[in-house]
Amino acid sequence: MKNILQSAFSKRSPLFDVTDAYRIVNGAADGFPGLTIDKFGDRFQVQFFGPELLANKNEVVEAVGELFNPVCVVAKERLSSSGRSLENAPMEVLIGSREDAVGVVHEGRAKFHVDLLDTINPGLFLDMRHVRLEVEERFRAMGGEAPRFLNLFSYTCSFSVHARLGGAAVATNADISGKILDKGRENYALNGLDLRPGEFFRGNAIEYVRWAKKKGLRFEGIVLDPPSFARFKGFNFNVREHLMTLVAECAEILSPGGFFMVSSNYSEFNLSAFAHNVLAAVASVHPHAQTAWKKSQDIDFVGSGSTKDSCLVATLVET
Repeated sequence: MKNILQSAFSKRSPLFDVTDAYRIVNGAADGFPGLTIDKFGDRFQVQFFGPELLANKNEVVEAVGELFNPVCVVAKERLSSSGRSLENAPMEVLIGSREDAVGVVHEGRAKFHVDLLDTINPGLFLDMRHVRLEVEERFRAMGGEAPRFLNLFSYTCSFSVHARLGGAAVATNADISGKILDKGRENYALNGLDLRPGEFFRGNAIEYVRWAKKKGLRFEGIVLDPPSFARFKGFNFNVREHLMTLVAECAEILSPGGFFMVSSNYSEFNLSAFAHNVLAAVASVHPHAQTAWKKSQDIDFVGSGSTKDSCLVATLVET
C-alpha cells in the first residue's frame, strides 16, 4: 500500500511549487477504490466514499503517517451502512489532536485557513485551485481603473482573496452563511487585505444579483460556483433547473470585456452541453461572447468524472 501511495504522490509533483494543498489519492484511478486522501499542508484528510478499503483504515493511516509524518490525520466516512451519502460524515482524528486539525495552507501568493473537523470540506475546495489562480492572473493583467469582482455562493471567499491579490479594487462575496463570510474575512486578514465597503453580502446570491442590477453595478469578473441544491427563505435552488436563468441574470451585470466563470459539481451535467448552455445564456446579453475554455478538475484529481464524488464541469466566457 505504501508503494502505491508513493506513486500517487509523485504524480502530483507539478503542484509542489504551486501549493501545499492538493489531492494525493483520487479513488480507483490512483489504486485506492472508494478512497480519497487530501493534503492540507501538514494535515491530511482521508475520506471513505465506499466500503472497499474501510476495513483497511488503520493500514491506510499508517502508510500516510510513515510517508508524510503528518501533524494530523482526520478520517471521514462519507457513506452510511446502507450506502447513502452522508452530509454529516462521522469524523475521527487518527493522528494528532483536535487542535492539530486547524492550520494554514499556501496557494500561489495566497494563504488560507483550514479546519479538517469543521465540516465535510475544511475551508478550501481543492478542485477549483486552477481557476482561482487564473482569476488572480486575469485581474493582474487588467490594469485600468478599479476593476470589480463578484463571487457568488462565495464560501470562504478564496476566489476573492486571489482577485484582490491580483489587483481587484473590490471583491464582493455573497453567501447565505454569516459564519462562512466570517471565515472569508479571516482569510482577507491572513493575506493582509483590508475590508472594503460592499465586499460582504449575507443573503441569497440571486437577491444580490437583482439588487446589483437595480443599482447599476457592473463587474469585470464574476464567478458562479453554486451548490447543487440550496434553500433560503422558502426558495429551493436546484442547479439543474435554475442555474442557466441565473447565468443570464449575472450576464446583465458583467462588464463588456469582462470574464464569467461558471461551474458545478452536479454529476449529471455533461461538460460540452454545460459550456454550450452557459455561452448561450451569456450571449443573450452579450452577443459577441466567446468561450475561453471548458474543463474539469485539475491534475491531482486523476480520473475526474469517473465517480460521483469526483466530478466538475467548468467553463469561462469572455465578453
